[in-house]
Amino acid sequence: MARPLQREIVDWDDYVGRFEAIDDVEVRPRVSGPVTRIYFREGEDVRAGQPLFEIDPRPYQAALAEAQAQRASADASLVNARSELTRADELLKIEAISREEYDTRVAAVRSAQAARAAADATITARRLDVEFTQIRAPISGRASNRMVSRGDFVQAGQTALTRIVTLNPIWFSFEGSEAFYLKYTRLNLTGERGSSRTSPNPVEIQLADESSYRWRGRMVFVDNALDPNSGTISAKAEVANPGGVLTPGLFGRARLLGSGSYKALLIPDEAIVTDQTRKLAYVVGKDSKVVQRVVETGPMVEGLRVIRAGLAPTEMVVLDGLTRLQPGMKVKPQDRKLAPRSNDVSPIANPISAPPAAEATTR
Repeated sequence: MARPLQREIVDWDDYVGRFEAIDDVEVRPRVSGPVTRIYFREGEDVRAGQPLFEIDPRPYQAALAEAQAQRASADASLVNARSELTRADELLKIEAISREEYDTRVAAVRSAQAARAAADATITARRLDVEFTQIRAPISGRASNRMVSRGDFVQAGQTALTRIVTLNPIWFSFEGSEAFYLKYTRLNLTGERGSSRTSPNPVEIQLADESSYRWRGRMVFVDNALDPNSGTISAKAEVANPGGVLTPGLFGRARLLGSGSYKALLIPDEAIVTDQTRKLAYVVGKDSKVVQRVVETGPMVEGLRVIRAGLAPTEMVVLDGLTRLQPGMKVKPQDRKLAPRSNDVSPIANPISAPPAAEATTR
C-alpha cells in the first residue's frame, strides 16, 4: 500500500503525419529553345539565383541587336523631326509657312518620340529574353533530378526542368479529429490553452526509427474548416531542420500540447481494476477496512497512471492482491513509498530498423 504521487501534469495528444516542404517549386523556362548547358548536379543544394540551365541565347541576342538598331533609327528620325520643327518655328514667326504645315511638323516630332519609346520597350523585352536564357534557381533548397538533357528543345512555360524544395525549416502536416478540435476550442475559451491559430503551441515529433520525441516544433497553421468527408481538420507545425535530416514525404509521429497545467495523482496501472465501464481503486479506510473508489484516469506519466479525480493525496492505495479483495474487508496495511518507474518520455514505440545487408565484400 502506498500514497499516490502528486505531480503537475500537462497532457499531450498523439498524431500521425508527414513532413512537407514550405516552398516546393517546379522550375520551367520562360523562353523556348534547345538546352545548351546544365550547371547543377542532381540532388544537390542550390542557392537562390544560382544558374541551373542555359537555353541557346543566340536567337535572342540577335533579336536584341535588331531592337537596338530600330531604336537607333528612331533616334535619327526624332533628331530630324526636331530639327524640322526648329526651322518651322523661325519660319512661322515671319509667316513663311502656314499654321497647318507647322502643326504637321509638331505631330512628326510626337510620332518620332512615340517610335523611340516603343523601341526602348522592345529593347527591354528582348534584353529580358536574353536574361531568361539563363535559368536560375528561384529559391534556395534541394534540387531534384534534371528532367531534360542537353539538346532537348523546351517550351516556354510548359517544359518542367527540375523541382526545388526548401528543407530548413520544414512543415509537419497532420490531421486532427472533430473531437480534438472541439476540445481545443473549449480550452481556448476558458483560457487553459491557447488556440494553435494564434499561439505557437509546442509539437514534439519522433521518426519511424526513433523511440523518443527528439524533434521540436511549433504550430503555425490550422485550417479554416473541417473536411466533411473525413470529419478532420488539417494542421501544420514548423520544425527546425538545420542538418537536412528531415525531408518531404518522411513519416512521423507527433504529440501536440493538449491541455493546460493541472494537478493530478499517480498510481501504478495494476492498482486499477475495471468494473464494466468504471475504473476502480481500493483504498484503506477506517479500521483498516478496504473501500472502493471510482476514479477518473488519464495517460501514463513516469510509468504510472494519472488519476484526475476520485482519490485524495493522503489516502493509502492498495497495490497488491486486488483479485482477493472485497469492499469492507479488513487488511493489514504495509506502508510503501511510490517512485517513478521511468523517465517522463513518450509512450512505448516500436521503431523500425533497416533490413540487413544482402551481400558483403572484403577489402
